[in-house]
Amino acid sequence: MSKVKELAEIISQESIAPGIYSMWLKTKAADEAVRGQFVSLYCNEHSRVLPRPISICEIDKERGALRLVYRVVGDGTEEFSKMTQGDKIEILGPLGNGFTVEGKNPVVIGGGIGVPPMLQLARDLKNSGAAVSAVMGYRDSNLFLKEELDQVSNVYVATDDGSVGCHGTVIDALKEADIQADVIFACGPKPMLRALKAYAMENDIKCYVSMEERMACGVGACLGCVCQTTGVDDHSKVHNTRVCKDGPVFLAQEVEL
Repeated sequence: MSKVKELAEIISQESIAPGIYSMWLKTKAADEAVRGQFVSLYCNEHSRVLPRPISICEIDKERGALRLVYRVVGDGTEEFSKMTQGDKIEILGPLGNGFTVEGKNPVVIGGGIGVPPMLQLARDLKNSGAAVSAVMGYRDSNLFLKEELDQVSNVYVATDDGSVGCHGTVIDALKEADIQADVIFACGPKPMLRALKAYAMENDIKCYVSMEERMACGVGACLGCVCQTTGVDDHSKVHNTRVCKDGPVFLAQEVEL
């Protein structure tokens, strides 16, 4: 799969929750992108050299467009959030490997900014004929993307403050709803993924996780996003793999969480 570095054009951008922005980009990367991949965005402010990796939320191949939903966490994403329709931004993508489409009763699980990549996955799973459940974990009642997820899955919500749905973690919501899944797909903070890996192993459920790591180059060269694996790499003889190139999606039992 080829990756393209180009000047993409912003079709639209809006704030969909406090500190959360939704950006549609016109880009050649949409031609080959699949759910679970990401793109790297470069700042126009050249003092910020490294690109920012952002997960793909939606893919519109007919329009040649990608939707990115991201949280403002620093100067780079702050710069992106001020861009408007017609602005150009340098991007590289699509990067990484994505989620497979499998299972008759899959559950997609997102925590925080791990929610966005679950939308395209849920849609693709539904289009495959699966009965999709979605468990989404939020900080509070700002349930960004829930309406879109409602259209393609049965959505269950967990909130840190108990304002909506289950007061607790996505694991709590999963158990409370008594969801019987044959495969789990998840993206979110490492403690969440660690708990889901244990839950999946206890219940003999296949589980895929999308790792969130700090990345520098995004193409596997700098080794800045290495994570530990349970197997030994035949070439390097170490328990390491690169999240940006070999991931971000892994079978849960193949990585140390």
